Amino acid sequence: MKLENIIAARTDKTIYRDGDLAIKVFGESFSKANILNEALNHARVEETELNIPKLIEVRMIEGKWAIVTEFIEGTTLAKLMEDNPDKYDEYLELFVDLQMRTHAQKAPLLNKLKDKMHRKISETTLDATTRYELHTRLEAMPKHKKVCHGDFNPTNIIINNEGVPYILDWSHATQGNASADVARTYLLFCLAGDTKNGDKYLDLFCKKSDTAKQYVQKWLPIVAASQSVKGKPEERDFLLRWADVVEYE
Repeated sequence: MKLENIIAARTDKTIYRDGDLAIKVFGESFSKANILNEALNHARVEETELNIPKLIEVRMIEGKWAIVTEFIEGTTLAKLMEDNPDKYDEYLELFVDLQMRTHAQKAPLLNKLKDKMHRKISETTLDATTRYELHTRLEAMPKHKKVCHGDFNPTNIIINNEGVPYILDWSHATQGNASADVARTYLLFCLAGDTKNGDKYLDLFCKKSDTAKQYVQKWLPIVAASQSVKGKPEERDFLLRWADVVEYE
């Protein structure tokens, strides 16, 4: 297995291509438990009706943990959006349709979204009063069992050479309320400085799924707080502002 052709590099992890394989190699900041959980998430989602790369193996390479999957030849939806701005709305519609298809799946062995968010809120640097309000709001939200990607953005969608979309990166997958997943995607648009298209995305999702926008917005402080635990310092500050300025009921 050759680690020569780098296809993506992110914080403390690098993805290589070796023929028909994609090899995600993790750095020391990732625990063995988190890496094995990502592989388990992937295997569980693979049993749904979604198009995702097949999990091949989890192994050690040069003393580092790696997840090996099928390599999908194609172009990311993010790249297509960038290269074809006149087709942006068409691609955004495909993006929303894929997310709704994801939410239509069931994977009963995935971790529960609410449990993960409660744990993350407890780990934030927010004051006790704000954490209490967030925990209370989260607990009051309806309990669902829909597959939630947790990092659904156009860079994680690949359109293969036959035009078939595949969804990548299931490290944050849980089962829970779809509107929390939508709130997370909206925040990803905002973090990228693209609030205009974030608003367009949110409007389109709410229209196609017949979801009240106010309902998704109720999730924003909860999701922002839970996501603030991890990530870059500037992102953490941005997310904590979302969590801290909300008017609680």
